Amino acid sequence: MTRFFSNLRKMAKAIQVSETGDISVLKYTTVPMPTIKPTQLLVKNHYAGINFIDTYHRTGLYKLPLPFIPGREASGVVEQVGEQVTGFKVGDRVAYTGSGTYAEYTAAERSNIIKIPDNVSFELGAAVLLQGLTAVALTRMMHPVQPGQTVLIHAAAGGTGQVLVQLCRLYGATVIGTVSTKAKKELALKAGAHHVIIYKETEIAPKVLELTNGQGVDAVFDGVGKTTFDTSLACLKTLGSLVSFGNASGKVDPIDIMKLVPKCVRLSRPSLFNLIKTQEDFTKYAAELFDLISKGKLDISVSKVYDIEEIGQAHTDLETQKTTGKIVIKCFK
Repeated sequence: MTRFFSNLRKMAKAIQVSETGDISVLKYTTVPMPTIKPTQLLVKNHYAGINFIDTYHRTGLYKLPLPFIPGREASGVVEQVGEQVTGFKVGDRVAYTGSGTYAEYTAAERSNIIKIPDNVSFELGAAVLLQGLTAVALTRMMHPVQPGQTVLIHAAAGGTGQVLVQLCRLYGATVIGTVSTKAKKELALKAGAHHVIIYKETEIAPKVLELTNGQGVDAVFDGVGKTTFDTSLACLKTLGSLVSFGNASGKVDPIDIMKLVPKCVRLSRPSLFNLIKTQEDFTKYAAELFDLISKGKLDISVSKVYDIEEIGQAHTDLETQKTTGKIVIKCFK
């Protein structure tokens, strides 16, 4: 039997998209209260993380059935537990990935939810999963980073970038980051990058080759996409790995596969939800992530909190590179 916390309302507030487009399509409105399945939990959201994938859904780059509620991660308190769910109870503090998190309430799958440690805030819980799990999966599954390797991380002051920098350094690699401004350079250095290139002042590929004595790097983690793809290839050593995982500057153009031949490059285009598909994998990597945070080995900070009605400004700030680290929205007024 489904377990209840209280008499739930029939309606709730959320951001809804009824047509794709610019930020004007993000509407703060009233929607029906989610009804949970036996494998789900109803979560009253405190904060939701804001990610580039949310902007891709809003613009229609990544198609979703209309209308939809954006958002892929959040934190909050369990209010209702499905009859097939074990290990959770009403009142638990949780963080999860899924869909429809720009809302007061979300039905979250048991396979993608984890309890938040007592020393982790709701703000941080909402900020860490998508980008943190992405960084862990990329550095463990796509290119396992080893001591003595050298890696290049684009957008090293961004949310995922800062986590990648910290993890790669923790794993024993030499880290080169790219950023757009001096202020962001300081953030990347603080995160642990050994070298940081301001790409508006210095051409990336020649500098990377200079820093690596002409050899190039073992791996490039590229979440920028269209504008950095060819540069990323130029920075690799023979048998290097290009992990292209984002489209911040736009989708990468179709490529001639022969471009990979001179250096025998390994090219991958992963996505988090295709890498971590099982409850076991999610729990394993999410627990590792929160353990690193709890022990002070991984520092993830929330740079700004927006009210839910400011979601348009939040998307604009993200898309125009005005943000550093992670941004979140407060899911209720």
